[in-house]
Amino acid sequence: MGLNKKSVDDINVAGKKVLCRCDFNVPLKEGKITDENRLVAALPTIKKLIADGGKVILCSHLGKPKGEPKPELSLAPVAQRLSELLGQEVKFAADNEVVGANAKAAVEAMKDGDVILLENTRYRKEETKNGEEFSKDLASLCDVFVNDAFGTAHRAHCSNVGVAQLVDTAVVGYLMQKEIDFLGNAVENPVRPFVAILGGAKVADKLNVIDNLLEKCDTLIIGGGMAYTFLKAQGNEIGTSLVDDSKVDYCKEMIAKAEKLGKKLLLPVDAVTIKEFPNPIDAPVETEVYDSTAMPADRQGCDIGPKTQELFADAVKSAKTVVWNGPMGVFENPTLAEGTIAVAKALAETDATTIIGGGDSAAAVNTLGFGEKMSHISTGGGASLEFLEGKELPGVAAANDK
Repeated sequence: MGLNKKSVDDINVAGKKVLCRCDFNVPLKEGKITDENRLVAALPTIKKLIADGGKVILCSHLGKPKGEPKPELSLAPVAQRLSELLGQEVKFAADNEVVGANAKAAVEAMKDGDVILLENTRYRKEETKNGEEFSKDLASLCDVFVNDAFGTAHRAHCSNVGVAQLVDTAVVGYLMQKEIDFLGNAVENPVRPFVAILGGAKVADKLNVIDNLLEKCDTLIIGGGMAYTFLKAQGNEIGTSLVDDSKVDYCKEMIAKAEKLGKKLLLPVDAVTIKEFPNPIDAPVETEVYDSTAMPADRQGCDIGPKTQELFADAVKSAKTVVWNGPMGVFENPTLAEGTIAVAKALAETDATTIIGGGDSAAAVNTLGFGEKMSHISTGGGASLEFLEGKELPGVAAANDK
């Protein structure tokens, strides 16, 4: 995997037109942005391009307009909020075809250090198909392309891959650089001992990740709903717990692989069980803890028990690098969040480099207030999973090598 990419620090964009792909896919409620983390995360790269005296043209997708203009998915509110965050006007180029007359005129009129934002790239149906016409439209606006959108790096779209192939200079922004440094290098070149923690509901979502990480890590910890398929593969009664019967043999193979490679594979030794799944998800529940070898046939495991919390926390103590993806239980329910909290706490207390691989684990760590204590929290769910699988990400690959 080529991880040695040119970044915004390797170029100077003074007087040049720079197209910068950001991840402004923020949640909107009645036209108001309800979580602006992604906007704040993009600021360092944007500020650097402004300070260099570039003409900064920002672009992003938002939601899934499926190739047609949907006013409720317009990036207009983002331009407004970015203007406030940057302390200078971010001019919004309202164009249903994204690169239309309005956008072209706005770019023509730019002075060095100006910023404009294009309309939602997914208003164009070519975007998600990496169609040539839209890539050419985007490339026609700029001299330099900067990709700072890790959240879509695992997809080959016009606004991150197509356009990069049509400009001479294509580099990564600070956010992308940080993801490559932490996630990419943690997997390819970790400081050992390297402990990987995987959770979440389904084994099927993590097949390649389990396989790849077993080769790379020293200890692999498995919790969450997918642990029960592994426990079943060991011949345990798992009651009514989540199970993927078609993956029991795969789990047996992975247990054997760990043994053959001399890797530690840690599974839950006890489980917090409930009678029936809470509805709504945060409703009060009555719990009983059982050893993993003695679960009743009529109960389901929904979190790791206290012995497992201790086992997992101990494994983290001696680590130098820890990657965590996926909660340990039904963490949306306060009664079933203890395991996820225990793991977050263990990571917060270690001196190791701690990397949270996006999605639910990132949400859990932030909600629980441990965000500050982690070395890196990935901004991409799907993209970080594919990085952990050892796949090359198209959005990263498209940037120029150093």
